[in-house]
Amino acid sequence: MVTVGEELDKAVQGAFTHPAPTSAGAQMRYLVRQRSTRRVAELLGISQRTVERYVKDQITTPRPQLADRLEREVRARWQPQIKARAKQAAATTGGIMIDVQARFGYTAAPGSTDDARVRHLTLALPPHHAARLLQAREAGLTDDQLRQIAAEALGEVYFRDTGRRAHSLEVELTDLLNLHFEL
Repeated sequence: MVTVGEELDKAVQGAFTHPAPTSAGAQMRYLVRQRSTRRVAELLGISQRTVERYVKDQITTPRPQLADRLEREVRARWQPQIKARAKQAAATTGGIMIDVQARFGYTAAPGSTDDARVRHLTLALPPHHAARLLQAREAGLTDDQLRQIAAEALGEVYFRDTGRRAHSLEVELTDLLNLHFEL
């Protein structure tokens, strides 16, 4: 299932200047440099000795759950200044590109159609919408709330044409089939 939060994270990670470590040993060494061995063990739910074994490459293949947690924690901490700069640029000058295929429903004026239908839209959201989405993601809002913010942005930019038409139209974003953001 496609989630707005994960796709926003991928877009920000697209700004990385160097790839994140991929081997379990390199990932573990990176985390240990950021925090202590004990804290990494607590973070990942493993023993401190196991962390030390990964650091020394005595263990090279983590079980799938640990591999997922390890990769997620490394990506969350990788190149924080680059991520901050990319977010700042999107929120102030560049905006964000959204490519979405989903079922859009409407609440519209009487006499017009409000039947939901699948649409594929690719458009640029202005910086204030990018800032709102990125701030909501950092604040830890749920995916439903992020989806609502994206729907409001698409409603204003595409359906209401930035205030030039369909003033009372409210857009709902349901049945998300495909989603991609680009900073």
